[in-house]
Amino acid sequence: MSKLSNMDSALFSRRKRSNKIGLTLSMSAMVLGMIFLFWILGVLFYKGFSSIDLSIFTHSTPAPGSEGGGLANAIVGSLMLVGTCTLISTPVGVLAGLYLSEYGDRSRIASVTRFVTDIMLSAPSIVIGLFVYALVVAQLRHFSGWAGAIALALIAVPVVVRTTENMLRLVPGSLREAAYALGAPKWKVAFMITLRAAQSGVMTGILLALARISGETAPLLFTALNNQFFSTNMNAPMANLPVVIFQFAMSPYENWVDLAWAGALLITIAVLGLNILARVIFREKVQG
Repeated sequence: MSKLSNMDSALFSRRKRSNKIGLTLSMSAMVLGMIFLFWILGVLFYKGFSSIDLSIFTHSTPAPGSEGGGLANAIVGSLMLVGTCTLISTPVGVLAGLYLSEYGDRSRIASVTRFVTDIMLSAPSIVIGLFVYALVVAQLRHFSGWAGAIALALIAVPVVVRTTENMLRLVPGSLREAAYALGAPKWKVAFMITLRAAQSGVMTGILLALARISGETAPLLFTALNNQFFSTNMNAPMANLPVVIFQFAMSPYENWVDLAWAGALLITIAVLGLNILARVIFREKVQG
């Protein structure tokens, strides 16, 4: 008995020591990551806020070598691209997620859709941009805001599909059974009962998709490109914050570099705001 007790005590000591080592390593990794995160955010906020003034929102991007300027055309262009992308990706993603959750348990089409969705979730954004370039831009022989919105939508749709499907599967089956018992058809149960019960989770997925596409640069380089002038024509090259940041950050002009910092701060605030809003909505739903 004493030998077994000593063996148990030694095993417990090794496990306790291993647990402490694991916790120490994981905490060290977390602290290291947080240090770099706050360092990046600190530099971004310091340089970004020092570059922001009213002209950022009232003037368009300046010509090479000129003084002043702003990001009005890029801000409006990004809002139009993201807004158009939302109008495309939201109904497609929500309806596809609804089909996969409510109708696609044993469907071959649903299996293929899930497979394609998983591939698109992991596909590099530059590949999606190149695909839209070959499919739209090369055929029409000009860059356009429509092409940029399509590229962003192809990135956002898989996120919305997966989130919608997962949120709908969390809805209790008893809720569906109660609706069926009252004589409601399946399509009405799916749209009026199940989707409404999961609406907060679905909204969270949409907001997370918007947060992901807000800073995408590579697909817009192949599709919307850029425009130095203020334009709301979606059938022509359109200014946008990610491409402006990419071009201005590497320029030799000091005011261009300052505008790049200001644009990066605006995108960061927008993405942080969307993520916080998504988490608040989801938390309220869980608590409710």
